[in-house]
Amino acid sequence: MDDLVVRAEGLRKRFGTTQALDGVDLAMRRGTVLGVLGPNGAGKTTAVRVLATLLRPDAGTAYVAGIDVLREPQKVRRRIGLTGQYASVDEDLTGTQNLVLIGQLLDLPTRQARQRAAELLAWFDLTEAAGRMAKTYSGGMRRRLDLAASLVGRPEVIFLDEPTTGLDPAKREDMWGVVRTQVAQGSSVLLTTQYLEEADALADEIVVVDHGRVIAQDTPDGLKRRVGGQTLRVRPADPARLPDVLAVLDTVAAPGMTATPDTAAGSRPGAASVPVAADTALDDALPALRRAGIEVTELGLHLPSLDEVFHTLTGTNDDTTNRTGELV
Repeated sequence: MDDLVVRAEGLRKRFGTTQALDGVDLAMRRGTVLGVLGPNGAGKTTAVRVLATLLRPDAGTAYVAGIDVLREPQKVRRRIGLTGQYASVDEDLTGTQNLVLIGQLLDLPTRQARQRAAELLAWFDLTEAAGRMAKTYSGGMRRRLDLAASLVGRPEVIFLDEPTTGLDPAKREDMWGVVRTQVAQGSSVLLTTQYLEEADALADEIVVVDHGRVIAQDTPDGLKRRVGGQTLRVRPADPARLPDVLAVLDTVAAPGMTATPDTAAGSRPGAASVPVAADTALDDALPALRRAGIEVTELGLHLPSLDEVFHTLTGTNDDTTNRTGELV
């Protein structure tokens, strides 16, 4: 249990007739990123608000950094950083003033608070705007200032509730770097996200929440293997050899499976794939392709995508994600 920096059991919360949390259990290991995925309304934000001491559950227990969230919320608040879904900076203060104020509220000496503010403003590419009032910032800039604010106190546990919403792809990748750096420096991060690629890129473990309940928790690869086995995909250099590729793939197919040309929406034609039962299928297919004189431009084993995992676990269809892998 000492390795768990976040532990919640049986969390329940009802809003009127809506059961937002229906017995949620969560566990996050120290020094890791836990990704929390789920459709809109699944209960992700409600769970974060409980763990961050902003909301009392109707039932259940929760501990953050070994501290009881319900009994000692003040102690918990001194060990966490939180970025909600919407920027919450003071628009009438400058970027520097926002961060220095937070530092002072955390009992940092003014000089140290200013040093930390300058460091974070540089980190989030806001140095040039540091002296401007936040109300003059763009939406993306406010979001980055809000993210910086959550890191002022070098928190032990960081809750990021959809932190990259509103950021362009380049700034989103910058934020991924920030998360990785925080973990490398000793923090633990609980991340809810609407971007499946983000969870795949950052999370050591993923929790899938649906209708207020945890329906799966595992590593990204573990979830993919649970939903389906690996697929061997081959693209011949000469598209006319595709029938020969299909014949080779049939020889390494998993029992009961048959190789098929790739016809998925958005995929480039001219390749074929087949479900396989073991990693050795790649080793078996390569010499067979060579014996047949088939040159290839693509050859690889693939697990199901996290999109496919999500749709399978939650019973949603492909219309629930847009082309960037964002849940909608």
